[in-house]
Amino acid sequence: MADDTITIGDGRPRCLWAAREPETTYHDTEWGFPVVGDDALFERVCLEGFQSGLSWRTILMKRENFRAAFAGFDIERVARFSDADVARLLGDAGIIRHRGKIEASINNAGRAVELIEEHGSLESYFWGYAPAGEHVPGSMTTSPESVALSKDLKKRGWRFVGPTTMFALMQATGMVNDHAYGCVIREKVDTAHRGAQQPGSQAAVSPARCP
Repeated sequence: MADDTITIGDGRPRCLWAAREPETTYHDTEWGFPVVGDDALFERVCLEGFQSGLSWRTILMKRENFRAAFAGFDIERVARFSDADVARLLGDAGIIRHRGKIEASINNAGRAVELIEEHGSLESYFWGYAPAGEHVPGSMTTSPESVALSKDLKKRGWRFVGPTTMFALMQATGMVNDHAYGCVIREKVDTAHRGAQQPGSQAAVSPARCP
């Protein structure tokens, strides 16, 4: 299989999409590393939903604005957002002003509270769909696991959680390692997974905060 990497200023090969900032830092410090913690996972679900139809670069450039607008993606706080908050968010030029995606994020916070009550944590629920075995990088945009996850979330009333979006979530949060075989970060992600042992362990990697 072709090695889909690019070598940039520091001479190290990276996945093709990570050729410039802020993608490079995100690629090197977050993408594919195991993400744990309910609010951190909720943030990623929201951001993947907002990214639908747009570039990930757009989301990264607005990420801190999203965090400020959505109360740091604190699930319980977002679940209490009102119509006034929807109006506030629609007027916030620092985020993606898409009513459907804004209302979906607020709705999903409420559904997340319900899911936590049932499963104990988002972490245990989402990681329960992590596929076993080796994943071939760049080989797919959905998977049987992402289809199953999407289907179950939709049954629970979640929105903007289609199979492609959920597979992107799995890539971003380390449920699959989709770094190219020649990418300098691939082995670091594998090492992080071995050190994490299981989601929720103290050795697990928490998401870095990009500038």
